[in-house]
Amino acid sequence: MDAVIRLATPDDAHTIGRLLDAFNREFDEPTPGSDQLARRLAELMRAGDCVVLLAGDPPGGLAVLRFRPSIWDPGLESYLAELYVVPERRGRGLGRSLMEAALEAARDRGAGYMELNTAETDVVARKLYESLGFNNREGKPDGPLCYYYEREL
Repeated sequence: MDAVIRLATPDDAHTIGRLLDAFNREFDEPTPGSDQLARRLAELMRAGDCVVLLAGDPPGGLAVLRFRPSIWDPGLESYLAELYVVPERRGRGLGRSLMEAALEAARDRGAGYMELNTAETDVVARKLYESLGFNNREGKPDGPLCYYYEREL
């Protein structure tokens, strides 16, 4: 298994930008390009509200976490903004290792919970998240289905 996970620093910004750009291109999503992503992620990491974990050497996957103060308790909210493993390194446990490290990093920063979203069609990601205890039900396992909405401004 290729599952060495490490905390990224702003010095890793070009690697992070390359991976995020590849992620969006793979799924035909718009991307500002790896250089702009590198600059933005370095800025966010320096500001302290963003943590990036890298998997493997050389890195073949990442998890991007965002943090903000919680309304409901004195801790933080954690949001898994991105989870990506390059196609040729999938099936080796990198995604699971990244998620386990992300959960630990969120706890270490004082987060009370983690939120994420994924597409209904991304069955592999949904299976991973559900195996780690995530659910899309309100309040309890058989509660009403939760929805995630977004809109460009």
